[in-house]
Amino acid sequence: MFEELKESIRDILRPLAKKITDINPNTLTLFGLLLSLISAYFFARWELKVAGAFLLAGGFFDALDGLVARENNRMTKFGGFLDSVCDRFADAAVILGAMYGGLSQGYSSQYWLIGTLAIFSSLMVSYTRARAEAAGASASVGFGERPVRMILIILGALFDMVYLAILLVAAISFITVFQRIAFARRALK
Repeated sequence: MFEELKESIRDILRPLAKKITDINPNTLTLFGLLLSLISAYFFARWELKVAGAFLLAGGFFDALDGLVARENNRMTKFGGFLDSVCDRFADAAVILGAMYGGLSQGYSSQYWLIGTLAIFSSLMVSYTRARAEAAGASASVGFGERPVRMILIILGALFDMVYLAILLVAAISFITVFQRIAFARRALK
């Protein structure tokens, strides 16, 4: 189901991506990162609707950069690397912004715990996939990929439920990590 949704979004954005020929896809990647960093700032200030809007805009550019590269035959290994690094940086910054604003503590005084687990598990989702691919298996299994995590945080911002969103990000990320480990174990025997 999620793959179908991703492909539908790509189909919608594809005509726009084909028209963007004067802008380097890496510039779009960096602009998406900037929007995510601005989102983190607004999370820290408890301006949740604004934070959610900037995160949504950052996600738009994150989806667009790769399409622009593919549709205009401008894909490079460095571009893929830069996109991945910027995504991890954006993920951590947004959750850190929420942590700084006290939005990740819920009903506990341990404001750092859930946010830290969400950052750690989000990074591990990417790491397990990268390590599996380096070892020869494509481990892009699991529900907790970046678009799902960002949608959860955007919805958390829009409905004033950031704590719950960050808690869900941590939970689905850990589940995805374990799914990828199990998949890699079967694939790499």
